[in-house]
Amino acid sequence: MATTGHGPDGPLAGVRVVELAGIGPGPFAAMLLADLGADVVRVDRPGGPGLGIDPAYDLTNRNKRSVLVDLKAGGGAARVLDLVARADVLIEGYRPGVAERLGVGPDVCLGRNPRLVYGRMTGWGQDGPLADRAGHDVAYIALTGTLSMIGAPGEPPTIPANLVGDYAGGSLYLVVGVLAALQHARTPGGTGQVVDAAVVDGAAHLATMIHGMLAAGSWQDRRGSNLLDGGCPFYGCYETSDGGHMAVGPLEARFYERFAALLGLGEIAAARDDLTRWPQLRSAVAERFSTRTRAEWTEVFEGTDACVAPVLSLREAPGHPHLAARATFVEHGGLTQPAPAPRFSATPSGVRRPPARPGADTDEVAADWDVPGLRTTGTGPAG
Repeated sequence: MATTGHGPDGPLAGVRVVELAGIGPGPFAAMLLADLGADVVRVDRPGGPGLGIDPAYDLTNRNKRSVLVDLKAGGGAARVLDLVARADVLIEGYRPGVAERLGVGPDVCLGRNPRLVYGRMTGWGQDGPLADRAGHDVAYIALTGTLSMIGAPGEPPTIPANLVGDYAGGSLYLVVGVLAALQHARTPGGTGQVVDAAVVDGAAHLATMIHGMLAAGSWQDRRGSNLLDGGCPFYGCYETSDGGHMAVGPLEARFYERFAALLGLGEIAAARDDLTRWPQLRSAVAERFSTRTRAEWTEVFEGTDACVAPVLSLREAPGHPHLAARATFVEHGGLTQPAPAPRFSATPSGVRRPPARPGADTDEVAADWDVPGLRTTGTGPAG
């Protein structure tokens, strides 16, 4: 397994980011910017976030540095504003109005730094009837219709961890927005601005293609009834004799033919083009997969265009030959973790620093960013 070194810092080298500590999509977005080379300073609060894990294992805080600032204490907001004056981007994930009450809202921050990109990450957005309500990923994707598509028919929707809402619909859209706004701010005559990234907006946007198919009549508004949601017998997962699973996806005819031959489907393979016979085809595919182990079926389909892959666990995935060859997972500081993505030919990125410990980098940041007042707020690393 590859271990990252200390090469070039990535395409965002020189970009300064202030992250006001929170949980969920905000920290992940800041991690992505840090992975790409930005100098991300996380402003941690005394006591830490409510749902935080051991800071030593919180990989969403890798490649960052941390300072401790109590925004509710006298002088706290002023110290953050001193960082803001030297930053290109700020990221916060409070409920609407909280940053303003703490004295670090967009108006005052842009007053100190007119070219600042002020990234706001919430579930419901900065306005609307639900803006002030508490929530989590599952509620956001539920309301957008996205959750309704995931899972088997006749069963409750399947929760896709917090990947579809928090990270895909939230973090990634915040990063896209921040980078677009940063480009604008750096053009002649450009200014800073506020980026309102809401999980509900992003999660809805992710389903754009599905909405088009729905309008065209090629997508049924019922879970498990469509080509890409498990309704199709040659696009889904099947259990093997040892309790493992194989993922199947030969949608194109030529790939399906190879799949059917290798699986040994026989005449029932012709049911591919007859929706009324899909239940029979599904049963036949399931029966065939149940006759061998996951490892045996993996060997059968290895090196073919049948579009079949074993379903690996989180611990198994880093050891797969393809992922190992690409160093999709790396080891840094004794922690195996996904490598930064995507990849760049001229400005490669990497894991440069372990997860930031709250307050551990206060003096270093105070010197690097020329904010000497920070030194009075740091009490050293927590934990």
